[in-house]
Amino acid sequence: MSSLLRHTVLCTALLAIGTLFAQATAPRTFELDPAALVKAKAAADPKLLALAKQEADKAMRMPVVPITAKTQTPPSGDKRDYMSMGTYWWPNPDTPNHLPYVRHDGLHNPEAAQIKDHESLDHMEKTVHTLALGYYLTGDERYAARAAEHLRTWFITPATAMHPNMKYAQYIAGVNEGRGAGILDSRYLPLAIDADGMIAGSKSWTPADEAALHHWFADFYVWLTTSKNAHDEDKAPNNHGSWFQEQIAPIALYLGKTDDARAIEKRVHDVRIPSQIDAAGMQKYEMVRTQSFSYSAMNLEALTLNAAIGERVGLDLYQPAAPGAPAILTAINALMPYDAQHKWPHQQISANKENSLCPALIMAAAHTHDAKYTDALQRFRCEINAESMLRLAAK
Repeated sequence: MSSLLRHTVLCTALLAIGTLFAQATAPRTFELDPAALVKAKAAADPKLLALAKQEADKAMRMPVVPITAKTQTPPSGDKRDYMSMGTYWWPNPDTPNHLPYVRHDGLHNPEAAQIKDHESLDHMEKTVHTLALGYYLTGDERYAARAAEHLRTWFITPATAMHPNMKYAQYIAGVNEGRGAGILDSRYLPLAIDADGMIAGSKSWTPADEAALHHWFADFYVWLTTSKNAHDEDKAPNNHGSWFQEQIAPIALYLGKTDDARAIEKRVHDVRIPSQIDAAGMQKYEMVRTQSFSYSAMNLEALTLNAAIGERVGLDLYQPAAPGAPAILTAINALMPYDAQHKWPHQQISANKENSLCPALIMAAAHTHDAKYTDALQRFRCEINAESMLRLAAK
């Protein structure tokens, strides 16, 4: 055998070994269990693959909408800064200029919907995650290429990349230019981090792309740990604080700050959950809202996602902080009797919101595999997408 032929055979063998190693290596994801992804990829369940492909094909048709597409300009003068208006704030009827705006909890001011940044950000986060999951499970490079296009537009390309802050989020006209509560708008940003992990190694997503995304989140983490708005949101006792910690903990893990992430989730377990949930499973900070069921369910979605992050650092947030103390499942159980056929006995001004409990139900069913949670998915008419199917099949 010639030296050239031997070299070719060796290179081919090494490439094959490298490919097998890459396929067996768990992706660097945090909200999604890396081991569950590897298991799902190896099992190649036809139903899961078909659903992932169907959803990714739909996501392929979604436009790439940059933050700079909005017509309004933030106070900074730079459209790359995120901005949004407080949804429940309305013109003041008692002043000539209608300022300062006044709050009507649960009533959406249509003026807020004219600023599209929240809609565009939400669109990007969910689209890129769907595409990345489709790529990971099917290997279709088209999905990775489209996911990369979204990620570069929002985080890397200088002309369109969002500045790593939420300074002008949920402003109140006549009161402020932005506030801590606005950080809730970016609560699904960890989906972009998991997407990065699932398309890593794709020819469409280079090491330079990964480094640039990592740099963006490093800057955002600094803002989340130093700005007044972020400190305000971190201290919020209700769903806002839960979502802040759900957002910052996976970013810390992504940046290699494991001790920070563990400290965040330990505080959720030891302090936040016991302070929010009473012995009957009611969540006192959400029960005062005009949409108490929706906000209770929303907080539980955040807590169950925190629990998923907790698993990555060796913490079980489903366990009570002390023997007999209320826990996540206590609160889920308290909401479970109230499906579409059984009216919630507390204030809920928006109807047909029972399925807002579905995200927490799916996470509880995936964690416990208890029939009462899996059976409830049908009763609450929960939509099972590829991600949910993957979670429910894990463990």
